[in-house]
Amino acid sequence: MTTKRKGAALAVVLAITAAGALSPAPASAQWVVYDPSNFSQNVLTAARTLQQINNQIQSLQNEATMILNQGQSLVNQGKNLASLAYSPLAMLQQDIARTNALIAQAQGLTTQVGQLDQQFRQQYPSGAGANTSLDQTVAAARTRWNNSLEALSTTLGMQAQVNASITGDQATLSQVVGSSQGAVGILQATQATNQLLALMAKQTMQSQQLALAQSRATATEQARMLEADQEGQANRQRFQGAGVRYTPAPVQVYPQ
Repeated sequence: MTTKRKGAALAVVLAITAAGALSPAPASAQWVVYDPSNFSQNVLTAARTLQQINNQIQSLQNEATMILNQGQSLVNQGKNLASLAYSPLAMLQQDIARTNALIAQAQGLTTQVGQLDQQFRQQYPSGAGANTSLDQTVAAARTRWNNSLEALSTTLGMQAQVNASITGDQATLSQVVGSSQGAVGILQATQATNQLLALMAKQTMQSQQLALAQSRATATEQARMLEADQEGQANRQRFQGAGVRYTPAPVQVYPQ
C-alpha cells in the first residue's frame, strides 16, 4: 500500500471513530469510555484489511495480464500454423505430364533404353551388305529419314509446350510471390518458399527434357548422314567390283 492510501484509510477510520465518540448519547444510554489501545488496534486492522484488498486487486490484474498474453500467444501460434489457400502443385504436375506425353508419343527411334540398342543396330548397320537389293536400300534410307523427321517433330512439339507454359509460369510466380509477401506465419512463409522451389524444379525438368529432345534429333540426323555416306561408299565399291565400265558413245544432237 502506498503512503497516500494508508493516510486516507487512517483518516477515514479516525473520522468515523470521532463521529461516534462526539455524537450525543441517548438519555437512557450510559457514558462511552474511550480506550486508546482498542482504537489503535481497530485502525491497524482496517489498514491491514485495505492492504489485503489492494493485494488481491493487484493479483487479479496480474492474472488478467497473463491471460491476455496467453491469448495473444495462441493467436500467434494459430497464425504460424495457418496454411496457404493457394497451391500451384496441380498445374505444375499437369505441365510435366504434358511434356512426358510428348516424349511417350515420339515416333521413330524408341526412347526406351532396353529396346534402343537393338533397333538402332537394325536401322543403322555399318554399311549396306553385298546382297542388299536396291529396294531394300531405299526402304532402309526412307526409315532413317523418317526417324530424323520424327525426332525433329518431337523437338518442335516440346518447344511449343515449354513456350505455352511460360505464360502460366508467370501467373504462378506472381501468385506465389504475393502469397510469400502476405504470409502471416511461419508455415505460410515456408509453403510459399517451397512453391517457388517447385516452380524452379519444374522449369529445370522441362529444360532438361527439351535439351534431350534436341540432342536426340541431332544425333538421329548425324546417324542418318553417316549411314548414307557408308552406303554410298559400299555401292560405289560394289559397282566397281562388278567389272562394269563406261564406254563413251557418240551422240547426235541434231539427227539428220
